[in-house]
Amino acid sequence: MTTSVLLVHGGLWDAMDAAAFWGTPGITAGLTAALDPDGSGRVELLAPDRPPRAAGWDLEVAALGEHLAKRSGPVRIVGASNGCTAAVLLAVRFPELVDRLLLAWPATGDDPAGNERARAGIMNRGCPADVADGLLRGGILRGVPDPELASLDRIRVAVLPSVPENPSHQRKTVEKLLRSIRGSRELAGCPEPPTPGFPPFLDQLVRTIVEFVN
Repeated sequence: MTTSVLLVHGGLWDAMDAAAFWGTPGITAGLTAALDPDGSGRVELLAPDRPPRAAGWDLEVAALGEHLAKRSGPVRIVGASNGCTAAVLLAVRFPELVDRLLLAWPATGDDPAGNERARAGIMNRGCPADVADGLLRGGILRGVPDPELASLDRIRVAVLPSVPENPSHQRKTVEKLLRSIRGSRELAGCPEPPTPGFPPFLDQLVRTIVEFVN
């Protein structure tokens, strides 16, 4: 049986894609070499692009869900930054497939000042006001009602913080997720890719992801 690992990159209504987030920093290559060293295909790594200007999280989940619908074996999801929202919603939608979920550098959703900055930023990139409000609405994570987080206690969940924290990826979000998802645990943190501070942490991140998904 093939195990699939789905990487859900960060970004929100911008030019970020899987290649820039996972590929250029070396994460995709590192994971491929570590997860499938003999090329047997026992572990399949998926790194699709999120819809760049989706009008709602449901459209993101529908697009990414097409990759899961084709799988019969277990799926482990690694969500990053705002991609954590899509990752959680995928785990909720596909409970029969997703058995592990890593929330890396979760974007802070319940900070009014942060949401106002994010709203101004995505509207400057052409996002309509009503779409921006819908994308930013939520609780601990944008687009996710807090009670839905509790339903994730059926699977193995880990949270990887941004170290150091920053206004978009605050420590309080990690702590709230750990309290809300029973049985979840914290993994070694690092700067989020593709920021300038990330490169020295590449090997650490690859090891951390491999140990979790295995």
